[in-house]
Amino acid sequence: MMKKTIKSLLILLLSLILIVLGYFAYLFIAYHRIDDNLSLDISNSGNPTDKINVGQTYRISSANVGFGAYSDDFSFFMDGGTESWAFSKEAVNNNITNEAKLCQSLEPDFFLFQEVDIDSTRSYHVDEAALLTQVISENTKDTSCTFAVNYDSPFLMYPLTQPHGKSKSGLLTVSSVTINDSVRRQLPIETGFSKFLDLDRCYAKNYIDVDNGKQLVLFNVHLSAYTTDPSTAVNQIKMLTEDMQAEYDAGNYVIVGGDMNKDLLGDSSEYFGGDKESHPWAKTFPTELLPDSFEIVGPIDENNPAPSCRNADAPYTENTFVLTVDGFILSSNVELVDANVLNSEFKYSDHNPVYMDFILK
Repeated sequence: MMKKTIKSLLILLLSLILIVLGYFAYLFIAYHRIDDNLSLDISNSGNPTDKINVGQTYRISSANVGFGAYSDDFSFFMDGGTESWAFSKEAVNNNITNEAKLCQSLEPDFFLFQEVDIDSTRSYHVDEAALLTQVISENTKDTSCTFAVNYDSPFLMYPLTQPHGKSKSGLLTVSSVTINDSVRRQLPIETGFSKFLDLDRCYAKNYIDVDNGKQLVLFNVHLSAYTTDPSTAVNQIKMLTEDMQAEYDAGNYVIVGGDMNKDLLGDSSEYFGGDKESHPWAKTFPTELLPDSFEIVGPIDENNPAPSCRNADAPYTENTFVLTVDGFILSSNVELVDANVLNSEFKYSDHNPVYMDFILK
């Protein structure tokens, strides 16, 4: 009897080892990098304007929609919280729909969205890009859209109680002016095992004609927040700024918008309080890496400041650590008129939408 028990335990142990080894083999086999300089499809609806005009005021918005999961009562396991999936498919649809309506209320000419899932376990395989464009089209009939896949990850078995699963997510750009060309640029990422947790990172470059014969190059960006090697985050910014400078040197106008995952106000705790030292991911954007011909824009109303992002280690309360990581970078031939945060108190995402008014000089 004892021999049979030992034999059964050994078979069980061997089976578990084979399952674990098989899973890790799957991770390595399924892992892949998405091509750099990948041309993106452009989808036009109605009759978007042909060109953007010099001297006219335009508005651009940006929102990280948090894959439709981050209602104000949501916490995420990778941030120290409890959830790995959105609460339900209905919650995903509700959060994405309302986040789109918030951005629509700003009446922007250009929409930038990050962390938009199109086929992910965590968001119940809702095509959020289609849902966002559907909601926007209810008021903005004439649009030009691009979507860049940020990452397409293999099935993550962690946490065991609710495996995060497979994630396919990216960057959606919606413009009321025709996008003539669009390309996905691959950012540097981690090279160790952590690459399986923070996979591909990219930005999308969208080219829009200007009435003086030049082009507006609109960058939609989502940089990494957590890197075990600090040089990874630095190299991402260096690559981005070199590309920005090249477009500016070519005579173009450049606007970068999105989730920079860096404190754009220098030290957001001066506005919102909180212990920044206890949140090492909340590093200040290294403005010393910006070329002289560019400026960082951290959206803020000095008289009534609102943050753009909350920590997601627990549901949102008035004591939650907050800061501003969403914003813009402008070339010197673009005039800043105003930039601010639409304070929704993180009801539908862990990011509040931000917006900026600008003029091409």
